[in-house]
Amino acid sequence: MSSDDITILAVDDLPQNLRLLDAILSPRGYRLIMASSGEEALAVLPGSGADLVLLDILMPGIDGYEVCRRIRSTPSFEFLPVVMITASGDQEKVRAIEAGADDFVSKPLNQGELLARVASLARIKRYQDTIQRQSAELAAWNLELEDRVRAQIDELQRVNRLRRFLSPQLVDVVMDSGDDGFLVSHRREIVVVFCDLRGFTPFAESSEPEEVMGVLSEFHTAMGELIDRFDGTLERFTGDGLMVFFNDPIPCENPAERAVTMAVAMRDRVAELAAAWARRGHDLGFGIGIAQGFATLGRIGFEGRSDYAAIGNVTNLAARLCVAAGPWQILVTQRVLSATEELIVTESVGDLDLRGFSRPIRAFDVAGMTSRTGG
Repeated sequence: MSSDDITILAVDDLPQNLRLLDAILSPRGYRLIMASSGEEALAVLPGSGADLVLLDILMPGIDGYEVCRRIRSTPSFEFLPVVMITASGDQEKVRAIEAGADDFVSKPLNQGELLARVASLARIKRYQDTIQRQSAELAAWNLELEDRVRAQIDELQRVNRLRRFLSPQLVDVVMDSGDDGFLVSHRREIVVVFCDLRGFTPFAESSEPEEVMGVLSEFHTAMGELIDRFDGTLERFTGDGLMVFFNDPIPCENPAERAVTMAVAMRDRVAELAAAWARRGHDLGFGIGIAQGFATLGRIGFEGRSDYAAIGNVTNLAARLCVAAGPWQILVTQRVLSATEELIVTESVGDLDLRGFSRPIRAFDVAGMTSRTGG
C-alpha cells in the first residue's frame, strides 16, 4: 500500500500546527486536506475522501471530542480512523478514547511516532475498505444469484407446465422461442384422438388396486412414448383413457396422417401389452375415435393449476366415436378418411347415431396402413 493513496484530514485551529503536519506528512506522499475548526472539518469531511483524521482536541467552538463523537455517529464514517492530538495528561487520552478515537499522539509531535501511527491506521482503513468492498460485491453476487435462481425456478415451472400437455420436442421449440402466446385462447382446425381400454371397468372392480395401477402405468408409459414420438399434444388422462390432438399449439403438416399413424401404432403396442395382461388373467381391449374440425384452444384453470384444453364439437365427436368403437377398432370420420385415404385401409361401418349429435355420423374402421407407408 502506497502513502500516495492516503488522504488525511488535519484539523487544528493553529496554522503553524497545520504547517508542521504538512511538513511531516506531505514529503512521505500523504495528501493533506486542512481544516482550522471543528465546524469546517465536519463540513469538508463528506466530500474529502479522507482515509484518516488527525484531530486536535482544544479548539474554539466545537472541540475535538465533539467532532470525534459526531464522526462516530455518522454511519458512513463510523469506522474512519481518528487520531487525537493531545497536549498532555492521561485524562485527555481517556476522554479521547471515550469519544471514539482510535489512537492519539502527544504534543510536541514526535515525527517518527506520528508517521508510524498514521501508517498503521491507514493500513487498517484500507483493510476495512477492502472488507466493505468485498461485502458489497458479495451482496451484489447474492442478489444476482437470487435473481438467477428465481429465473431458473420460473423457467422450470414454465417448462413443467408445458410438459404436462406438450411433447418434449414442442417444449423445446416454445422454450427456444420464448413465446408462450399460444396459451391465449384462439381458434384452429385440429385432429383429435380419443382412446381407452375396453373391459377396464370390470377388470378394476375384480382386481386389487395395486394390479390396476400397474396396468395403468404400463398403458400410460407406452402411450406417452408414442404421443411424444408423433409430436401430439396431450390434453388429458382420464384413468384408462386419454385425449390427444394435432396441429396445435404448433401447426404441423398433415395432422390427420400423424393422428392416424399414431393411432395404429398405439393399437399395435396395446395389443402387445394385452397379450401380457391376458397371461395374468386380465381381458382388456382397446378402442380409438378420431375426428377433424375447428376448436377453441387455450389455457383453462386458475392460478397455480391450469391446463391446455380444446373446446368444440370435434372433441365431442372423437369421444363419441371412441365409445362406439369395438375392441381394437379405430373409427374415423369421413373428413379424416379424405385426408388419409392413400395411407390407410378402411372398412365402412355405416352411419352411427352418436349421443349429442342430431344427425347420423358416417364412420370408417381403420384396418391397417397401406404398403406405401411401410405399416
